Order: sequence, then structure tokens, then C-alpha cells
Amino acid sequence: MLVLFDLPTAEKYQQKEATKFRSFLLDNGFSMVQYSIYTKLFSGKDACQKYYGQIRLNLPEEGKVDIVTITDRQYENIISYQGKQKTEKKQAEQLELF
Repeated sequence: MLVLFDLPTAEKYQQKEATKFRSFLLDNGFSMVQYSIYTKLFSGKDACQKYYGQIRLNLPEEGKVDIVTITDRQYENIISYQGKQKTEKKQAEQLELF
């Protein structure tokens, strides 16, 4: 499961709500991928259902939150780049799979 969000932080109360939401995700076992992208692995779709409701109950008053659920197979096909020098060989290997 990926939780992606764009929350306003211009006002002090908005900053507090955004921090509270991020803390909720971390407290529930999500890992930060980027500042507004969090992920958690589940054993199946039924396990995800519980978190859909919990996330909805902890939504900030403003902003946008998206939940993307993908399978293990889809996740293993992600192509990830982390700096050109370090991963050129790995990138070539990944592209050969297609």
C-alpha cells in the first residue's frame, strides 16, 4: 500500500495536522519513501481493508490523500533509479527484462 498526500502547511494549525497525519502513519508501521509518500506491506487485500478505514478516520481537515494498493508482482517490477553512476549496470539489467 502506498499513501500519497499533499497537505497544506502554510498555517501553524495545518503544519500540526500534517505532522499528526505523518505520525499516525509511522506509528502504524508505514515507512517513509519521500516526505509525502509512505508505504506498508500487507499479506493480502483483506489486511489492507482495516487500514483504509483507519486512514480515513485520521485524515486532516484539508489537503489530498491518495491510497494506491499494488500486488507483490507489480511492486517487484518497479524500476528505481538512485543516481546515474551507481546504478547504470542495474538499469541495463532491468531494461533487458522487457
